[in-house]
Amino acid sequence: MKALILSCNTGGGHNSAARAIAEEMQERDDEAYVLDYLCLAGEGVSRLVGDGYVQIVKKTPRLFGLFYKLGMVASRLLKKSPVYYINGRMAKYLDGYLREHPVDVLIMPHLYPAETITYMKRKGMKLPLTVAVMTDYTCIPFWEETDCDYYVIPHEALKKSCIRRGIPAEKLLAFGIPVAKSCRRNTSREQAREKLGLDTKGRYFLAAGGSMGAGDLSELVKKLLESTAQEKILVICGSNRKAEQKLKKEFSKQPRVQILGFTTQMSLYLKACDVLFTKPGGLTSTEAAVTGVPMIHTAPIPGCETVNRKFFMKAGMSWSAITLSGQVEKGIQLMNDPEAVAQMVSAQKKQIHGDAVEKLYEFISGEIQKRNRF
Repeated sequence: MKALILSCNTGGGHNSAARAIAEEMQERDDEAYVLDYLCLAGEGVSRLVGDGYVQIVKKTPRLFGLFYKLGMVASRLLKKSPVYYINGRMAKYLDGYLREHPVDVLIMPHLYPAETITYMKRKGMKLPLTVAVMTDYTCIPFWEETDCDYYVIPHEALKKSCIRRGIPAEKLLAFGIPVAKSCRRNTSREQAREKLGLDTKGRYFLAAGGSMGAGDLSELVKKLLESTAQEKILVICGSNRKAEQKLKKEFSKQPRVQILGFTTQMSLYLKACDVLFTKPGGLTSTEAAVTGVPMIHTAPIPGCETVNRKFFMKAGMSWSAITLSGQVEKGIQLMNDPEAVAQMVSAQKKQIHGDAVEKLYEFISGEIQKRNRF
């Protein structure tokens, strides 16, 4: 079996899900390739879209939230959105690539390539099995105008909203969001800390800004330092080098603070910490729940992250508060309340099972076998 996984550099969650799927397939001796599909039109196009998205999210999150709300309105009023027609222009590039590199399945943990293959279907272009993977706990604008063969959704509870938005029920697969095997390994807190060179006896807060290092990490660290005496603070800034350098300069004389940039060992840091502070991205929140980490959700980027936070809090999988001070208070409370921690981790295990990637693999394998019989 050969799979092409089409992602896009607008946030790290899509790429993380893509890598998790590829990892599973490759470990089963199948071929899987992850491609930033915008690169088919040139590296410059990919950079333009990716950098533009990141800058809007980091510098003007309220503007992003406004775009999201407008998208929700447009998805109800328009038969086809501008997003569909813009991504339709990628069809000639993807069609040419598939003619040269045929595959058995296209997997898309991003809306944009799903829009492109929808355009291709309507133009009669030949396509293999197509499977979309949603990476937020909501049906974001414009999924309903796509026409994939199947849609992997994060949770059974999303089925009603997806059907209401127009996605056929028979196409919905409530497998969950794919996460890397490293999140599912049975590594103890002590083992994780030993591997990372951390104090096995200490107590650690982990503050994660997501792949883009978004959020006011500086103010969060200050408030944690002011409100605690012994706890240590790990800060992961993602790919935001500017934030990393600023934080290192600001907290260079604080022995309780360790500033980290981009890391490939996120799963170990999740396992090593006592309490996680993170914005409510779909992928990071899922990784934390699969790992079983007590979680405080910080301020969301307006839009799908707002819904993610609501979903996790309602299910008892995370705590949050309106203000940063309130979030810090909740984190300290969670650090000192073993019973609350046990209840939260139990809720995470009940709601998020972590086997999405295995279920997806088995389903795709079965579908391809069926197709090959005819």
